[in-house]
This record gives sequence, C-alpha cells and structure tokens, in this order.
Amino acid sequence: MEVAGTLSCKTIISVLFFFLASVANWVHCQAAGTRVGFYARSCPTAEAIIKSTVQTHFNSNPTIAPGLLRMHFHDCFVHGCDASILIDGPNTEKTAGPNLNLRGYEVINDAKSRLEAVCPGTVSCADILSLATRDAVVLTKGFSWQVPTGRRDGLISSASDTANLPGFRESIDLQKQKFVEKGLNTQDLVALVGGHTIGTTACRLFKYRLYNFTTTGNGADPTINPAFLPQLRALCPQNGDDAARVGLDTGSVGRFDTAFFENLRNGRGVLESDQKLWTDASTKTYVQKFLGVRGLLGLKFNVEFGRSMVKMSNIGVKTGTEGEIRRVCSAIN
Repeated sequence: MEVAGTLSCKTIISVLFFFLASVANWVHCQAAGTRVGFYARSCPTAEAIIKSTVQTHFNSNPTIAPGLLRMHFHDCFVHGCDASILIDGPNTEKTAGPNLNLRGYEVINDAKSRLEAVCPGTVSCADILSLATRDAVVLTKGFSWQVPTGRRDGLISSASDTANLPGFRESIDLQKQKFVEKGLNTQDLVALVGGHTIGTTACRLFKYRLYNFTTTGNGADPTINPAFLPQLRALCPQNGDDAARVGLDTGSVGRFDTAFFENLRNGRGVLESDQKLWTDASTKTYVQKFLGVRGLLGLKFNVEFGRSMVKMSNIGVKTGTEGEIRRVCSAIN
C-alpha cells in the first residue's frame, strides 16, 4: 500500500499549518500567563458547566451569541480581558455610550452562580466570559478553538476608559493603530471584525450613510451598492426608529460564515467601518484571502478567527496574585 505516498501537498501543508498555529497559540498563552486546562484539577467541570449554560440561554435567545462576542471584545480593549465590563455601578464601563446596548450579562451571571455552587471562589468571571464567547460562536456554526484560562478579575471599571474603543466611523489607519496598541495586527483586525457575520446594529449607527453622507446626488455613501440602498432605507426610514436593529451580514444573519466578506466585496457593508475593509488596500487583501480569491494564498476564516480570538483574549490579562476571583461578576469583592 502506498497511502503515505498519495498524500497531496495541500494535505501536508494543511496539517503543518494547524500544527504551527497550535504552537504559536501555545507560545502566546505561555507569555501571557494563561494556559488551556487551567481548571482541570481545581474545577474539572467548569468548562462543561459554562457550555451548558450558554446552550440553555442560546436556545431561548440566539442573540446572546453576538452579544457575548461584542462584550468580550469591549472588555478586552479596556484594561485588558479582566471582566471589568461586568461591574455594576455609576460611571462603570457598562454605562458608557458604546456599551449601553451590550447583551448577555445574564448568561455570565448564571454560569457564575452555577460554578460557585460547585467550585466556590475558583473560576474567574474573565474566564467565564472568554469561554462563553467561544461556546456561543460554535452554536452559530463557527469553528471551536482552545481557550487559554487562568485570568483573574480586575478591580477597576470606569466609563471614561472606554474612549479608545474602535468606532464605526473611524478610518482603517486609526483602527489599525488601536489594534497594534493591543498587540494585534491587520489580519487580526479583519478576522475579528468578521465576527460581525452574526451581529446586528442600530439604525442610528449607519443612517447617516443613507441620507446625509454627501451634499450631491442622492445623499448616500457612494460605497453602498445602489441596488442595496433601497433595502437599507426601507429598514431605516429617514424619520424612523433609530433603535431598530439591522443585521450586519445581509442574507446570512446569525450564521458564522464568510458571507460577511462577500457582502463587503459587493458593496453591502452596513457599517462604514466595515465597508472600509474592502475599500482600503491594506485590509482588502485579507478580505480577499478569507474569500479564497484566486491568485492569493487563501486563509481559512474560521481558523484564523479562533487564532485572533486567542490573541485578543490575552490582552492585558491579570494572573497569579493580580486582581481577584469575584464571588459575583457584577461587583468587586
């Protein structure tokens, strides 16, 4: 038999790619002080409890998936991934403008309650959020990835510290700058924004693109596909409800796939910052790679998304004796 001899170069390269990706993630996690399986001895059922909790909430409300993903992103970009976004109180992070519509707090609180009943004072809220986000993405048909754990919870949460969160009207250069400051590169930027494939947004965050973007022509952003414009205007009338929700991945809302990037290629990005991923040359290349454009070395979006999530989830983590393990996620001990 010549089975080994019949392996294609493509198969060998794929195996090597996954091996190198795993090694890279392991090295990154070791440097950050986190590791996969941190609770294997101290709370062996931790990940199973979190997964079950997410599944229960997702079954009754699938919008918790994009909610948790966005919450995790907003948490990590302010003081690192330390669950500071979960703390209640006046002028905490969750009261800041960009965080007012975050969803999924009940999932984290429920998981924490279940864990405290089994392993009191052991599993951090920061780790719960990171693990729950992974589990939520998987429920929307995304690939799974190994989540390094061992984070501890932060002791500071201030609304004023959210000013540096990436914004929906920002240039690609500014977005890249904010990502670089967190140790993330341009590919990470495109991959993580690709999480919008399961997200929604409010009309108020993009309505200006439909009616008041220019003073000439029909007033719309010229990067919007003319055939798509009537659809967006119907969803968000000029004098309509600014809080109405619209899917960020037209035709594939709620399913984790590459349709989001196809929409960008076709001028069907909803947020201005999303569409800029296609119009800016430095990010367009990665969009094309995720789409498997001929002539470019392709990238598997689901795989690269997981790798970028591992990198993001290790931003500014607190480990060892830093921070604390909260008894309830909404309050410092």
